[in-house]
Parts: sequence; structure tokens; C-alpha cells
Amino acid sequence: MNRRRWNQLLLKYPFLFALILLAIAILVNAILQPTFFTRESLNNNMRVFLPLMILAVGQAVVMLGGGIDISVGGIVSIVNTILATQVGLQGSPQKMWLFVGLSLLAGLAAGTLNGFFVSVLRLQPIITTYATSFLFFGIALYILPNPGGGIPQAISGLYRNSTPLGIPLAIYVIVLILLGWYYLRHTRYGRYLYAVGGKAEAAYESGVPVVGIQFSTYIISGMMAAVAGIAMSMLTGSGNADIGSAMTLNSVTAVVIGGTAFSGGVGGIAGPIVGAMTLQMIMNIISFANIDTWWQTFVNALIIVIALALPGLLNLFQGRKK
Repeated sequence: MNRRRWNQLLLKYPFLFALILLAIAILVNAILQPTFFTRESLNNNMRVFLPLMILAVGQAVVMLGGGIDISVGGIVSIVNTILATQVGLQGSPQKMWLFVGLSLLAGLAAGTLNGFFVSVLRLQPIITTYATSFLFFGIALYILPNPGGGIPQAISGLYRNSTPLGIPLAIYVIVLILLGWYYLRHTRYGRYLYAVGGKAEAAYESGVPVVGIQFSTYIISGMMAAVAGIAMSMLTGSGNADIGSAMTLNSVTAVVIGGTAFSGGVGGIAGPIVGAMTLQMIMNIISFANIDTWWQTFVNALIIVIALALPGLLNLFQGRKK
């Protein structure tokens, strides 16, 4: 395969690297976990994978627009602490859904704040969202200084055990997200998003509302982070102000290995979803193989480096081969 053909393949299928990693991770998981392909194991794995997959979708939208959101883990923590403290283990379903709505508003507010700083005030995205992440984690810690609280078991059980038509609930959620993205991708907004991420100045000269598009990506990211926080709260059934701290790096890693470029304008959300599944399966491997947990951070960093360097290395190899 010559260099041009390979570049065309990567451009058409930017998540190819993620699919290769996923296939390897599935194979290793199946070896370490004999019951991996049973319905119960599939449901257990998917409900654990879902929060990061949702978070990666929001992160991907921001990165497609040329930005990055380092504050998503803090938003997850805020939502988790709100639900754990305001609903509690003895809370009613009606109270739960009320605070689910308020949690979504909290995500909207956080995304709006990030969007204002980045798109309107034109501050650097990575620095701005890194700063707001401290603000959000601080709010979460104020709401819940010590781990505790919880979610009603009836509601958390609904999330953990629901398998409509024998299919895990998480798969329905992912399918709905993919369908929504497919529609959005083929609208004017989708075209504008890729144009802004590709080259914002050229998009502005072409009449694209650059500020509005960039602003909207952070709002979407904040909302998706809130949904991820709700899913994480139902998964764990408890509250912890630090629950989202590890999820930020994982969301960025999932997006990068899923084929979305740091520079923006290239990729989608299917790749990051696959990337999130791959990362979670790697965590399973580390757990089942009794490997020290610090390897998780090392593996995440290694995957990012390989994903970024792979196209250049392949081009270099093809050039020498010629």
C-alpha cells in the first residue's frame, strides 16, 4: 500500500486505529474473562463504559471545533455531588428526576461559562478550561466535602439492570447519540462546525458565525458532561467530589485515538465512542491481570503518543520503502 493510498484510508476512516486497538482489547478480555460474551457480562461492561463514552462525545464536538475542554471531569463531579446530597438513598423517583433536570442546567451553565471565556473573550481554550476545572471541582467539594450520600436503589438498579428486548440500555443510548450526530452532521451546523475547526479565519471570511459555533460546542460539552455525571451517579449509587478527576484525561485520550485531530475539523463521534470502549477494556485487562493500577495512566499516555505519531511513522516507513 503506497503512502497516498494509506493517507486516503486514514482520511476516510480516521477511527481505524481505534478499531484495531478495540479488536485486540476484546480478544485479550475474552481470554482473561471466559464469560465476557454472555448477556450479563455485556450489560455490566456497557453500563460501566457508558459514562466515558458520553463524555468523549462532548469532548469530540469541542475538538472538532478547534478547542478542548479540560473541565468536563469537574462538571461530572458537580452533577454527582448534587444528586448524592439532594436526592439521597431514601429519595423518591420524583425528587430524583427533579434534580436530574437541575443537573442538566448545571452542565448548561458550566458550558456557557466556558464558551463565553473561549469564544467571546477569546482566551486560550486549554488554559481557560483548566482554570474552570478547579472552579468546578471546588464547587463539588463544597457541596460534598466527604464521600457519601447516594442514589435510590430503585433508580440506580434501573440503570444497572435494564435490558429492553435483551439488549443493554447503554446500547440504546449510544445508538440514539449516533443517530442524533448523523442528523446534525448533515445540517448546516455540522458543515459550519467542521469549517470552523478546519480553519476559523477562512470560515469567518465565508460568512460562518465562528463565535456562535465555538460557543455552542462548549455548551454541548457541558450538557454531555452532565449526562455522563448522571450515568456515573446511577452506576456508583454514591457521591464523591473527586469522581470525575480521572475522566478528563480519559475523554481526551478516547477522542484522540478515535481519529479526531487536536487541530480540529477532522473526525467524528463514532471513533471517540470506540476509543472510550477500548480504554475501558484496557482497564478491565489491568484489573483481571492483577497489574498495578499506575499502569493505567502510563497506558493512556502511551496510546495518545502512538495515535499522534502513527500517521507520521507510517508515512516515514512508506517513504523509506520506496
